[in-house]
Amino acid sequence: MAQLVKLADYISRYENDLTRYPTQFIRLKRYQWKRIKNQWEYGLDLYAEQAVTVSEDVKGNEKWYSSLFGKWRRRKEGDLAEQSAETVAETDLEEHDLEFQASIPGRPSSKEQLKKEYRDQLFQFQLKWASSTLYDRSRVDPKYYSDLLLKQLTLRLPDSFLLFYYPIVKVNKAPVELDIILLAPTACYCITVLEDDRMAAYIGSGERFWLKKFGEEEVKVLNPTIALSRMEKVLSSFFKASKVELPIKKLIISRNGYIDYPGTPFEITTIDRKNYEQWLEKLSSNPSPMKHTQFKAAQAILDHAQTTAMSRLFEAEETAEE
Repeated sequence: MAQLVKLADYISRYENDLTRYPTQFIRLKRYQWKRIKNQWEYGLDLYAEQAVTVSEDVKGNEKWYSSLFGKWRRRKEGDLAEQSAETVAETDLEEHDLEFQASIPGRPSSKEQLKKEYRDQLFQFQLKWASSTLYDRSRVDPKYYSDLLLKQLTLRLPDSFLLFYYPIVKVNKAPVELDIILLAPTACYCITVLEDDRMAAYIGSGERFWLKKFGEEEVKVLNPTIALSRMEKVLSSFFKASKVELPIKKLIISRNGYIDYPGTPFEITTIDRKNYEQWLEKLSSNPSPMKHTQFKAAQAILDHAQTTAMSRLFEAEETAEE
């Protein structure tokens, strides 16, 4: 399941600590799947059982914890003790906020159905991670919850892929909206999408506009290579400044339509209805783990990302006033 690092200009957990959240997400995903599968197969909630065990252990050792904490506090003085307590409190709050506990609304008839329901819940949780932190939250456009392309890319690609979905970055202090950036362990994919539910045909050329044809209807659409070239130029400058060496590949995708682009430049790959599934399957079978260069590339983009968010405290005050 690809990790949604940045969605539009929403605040993201990954902006806070890119080295921590990718591995934490993978552990969380695997643990919750093990728990919910165990519950489905045997009627037992592994999470609840472990929670009871932990609770009993804590109660049995309350005096020991109290004594140890008292000695620790007496060794600390002034601001040092205060800062340490604040750090512990902040970590506890954040871990609680990051908690994800999958649930089974009914009893799925098969493991595949169980997996589908679980992954749908995990997708909803990913949107939370991609739009909030401990202190801030962005207002999510409802369209993203039903965005089929976003769901396909996140649900079907491996954990080692990092996804930037129409991020807004700053170039010379000016906001620039990019299309889709997919950071694989060994390559960066710049993706521009041509979407039409009617299985339209796109006739490509070197001109500023392409033709979109559906039956007798013809409409001009902006040449997608323009957006791709802009994305490549922006990312190349980010990577160069951060000394990142990662090949950039440019893709034009039409999931439901057809692309006819005579003389397609060698550096651009077109993927349409005929080969979209094969392309997705090929990426899905990528066994490569995350790479250091991939993290550097992601951080280089995040360093220039624009973020719009509201303080949770301010949001709570507004709600209280209403």
